[in-house]
Amino acid sequence: MKKTSLIFVGIAVFCLVFADIAITTIDPWHELGRMLLGAVTPDFRVAYDYREAFLNTLVFALCGIALGVVLGSLLAFFFHRAGVRFFCAFLRSIHEIFWAFIFLPIVGLNPVCGVLAIGIPYAGVFAKVYAEILQESDHRPLQGVPDGSSLLSRFFFSILPVIYADIKNYTTYRFECALRSSAILGFIGLPTIGFHLETAFRESQYSEVSALLYLFYLLIASLRYWLKPRLVPLYVMVAFAFLSRDISIRWENVVRFFTYEILPWPMRRTGYYDGTRTVIWAWEPVWNWAWGILSTEGLKGVWNTFLLTQIALVTTGIVTLTTFPGICRHLSVKWLERVVYYTLIVMRTTPEYILAYVFVHLWGPSMLPAFLAIGLHNGAILGYLTGNHANLIALRFDAPPGKLNRYFFEVLPRVYGQFLAFLFYRWEIMMRESAILGILGVYTLGFYIDSAISDDKLDKAFLLILVTAILNMTIDTTSQIVRKKLKVSSKISLSV
Repeated sequence: MKKTSLIFVGIAVFCLVFADIAITTIDPWHELGRMLLGAVTPDFRVAYDYREAFLNTLVFALCGIALGVVLGSLLAFFFHRAGVRFFCAFLRSIHEIFWAFIFLPIVGLNPVCGVLAIGIPYAGVFAKVYAEILQESDHRPLQGVPDGSSLLSRFFFSILPVIYADIKNYTTYRFECALRSSAILGFIGLPTIGFHLETAFRESQYSEVSALLYLFYLLIASLRYWLKPRLVPLYVMVAFAFLSRDISIRWENVVRFFTYEILPWPMRRTGYYDGTRTVIWAWEPVWNWAWGILSTEGLKGVWNTFLLTQIALVTTGIVTLTTFPGICRHLSVKWLERVVYYTLIVMRTTPEYILAYVFVHLWGPSMLPAFLAIGLHNGAILGYLTGNHANLIALRFDAPPGKLNRYFFEVLPRVYGQFLAFLFYRWEIMMRESAILGILGVYTLGFYIDSAISDDKLDKAFLLILVTAILNMTIDTTSQIVRKKLKVSSKISLSV
């Protein structure tokens, strides 16, 4: 594990040499001062003005997670088949914002776009996790089911009671993620609080920004009080009823998108100019078209996405290893535990996209805001998980009394394997985040995809989104190989 860790640190240092980390703003300290002033003077009057945006954020998340759970549950039963696993990997390899870009031309800028953008990738995530929970569950209750029972009876009376707690806990966690996804979809124009956050940032109305963020934190912090399993079906029905007011889908738009608009330009050129919308299957011009995009923008986007991801991976590791001792009872003190605990909660709750947006305002569009945002957000998640793991271990009788020695020679060696498992598990997620932060002006794949969408070149955007998906699936496979080679698992082990 030590050798692997050093290799990845070396790769990150190498990437840092080629990364653009320049600060281009004139007076970042002045802007930071204005932000801090806004943070202590929140304007909560916006709560009433933007009440519908908060409602939309909630509705998108509820409907999106419901769609993801239904589709993911169905796919989980067939996840043992290679084709289904590949299909699910493809679904989750594309970020929610890119899915929104895909659905925008089909359904328009309305709530359906937001729900599909959350529900489709989450279906791939749920299918994988539900299948793993199903596979690792205790199957002994099946022995008590009478012979000849239907598959549904076997599932509801012997399997579901065993896996219910794990399914419920994971789905609740993903609902929190869905709220974050719903919020950031507003940054591309959908009517959630992200839309008003982006506007307030652009106009330097930092008191409004802080009020919106505080209310968003309150929404997530209150989940435990109102998100009761018995009430979830009612919430989902009400959310879909609310959503139905704005559903407007034209079937001809769907057909035109899949059969014409996303096809490569050389196939549509003649039909576009003569108005017949005919398609010509000419492979050589298509190859030249694709190679032209990949060689000029695709490879540059892949390279910058890779650089950013590798730096963010190591930054996340550093943030995790320096923060988890703060909430570990073996290494910290009570007052510090509370301070670090709530700091991690805030950093975890704030979407990485919003963090990056803040940093871009301070320092300008380079990789510096991007890898810090990804590192802080993911580091807070891993610091929280690793700290909780460290709290469960029992110290040996001869554990060093000094906190520094106890950290390096007792606690860290016992949690390091799980830390690496968590870190490499989120490698794929960091790659997705690195790609979308291109929308903020960093030259990753998201920058070129956003430019193609702005130029109304859907075929080019779709090609680059496919490149992003392939890159992400490659990282996912590499991560699985590394974790298998290191023999590390995210499961908690308390053995000495």
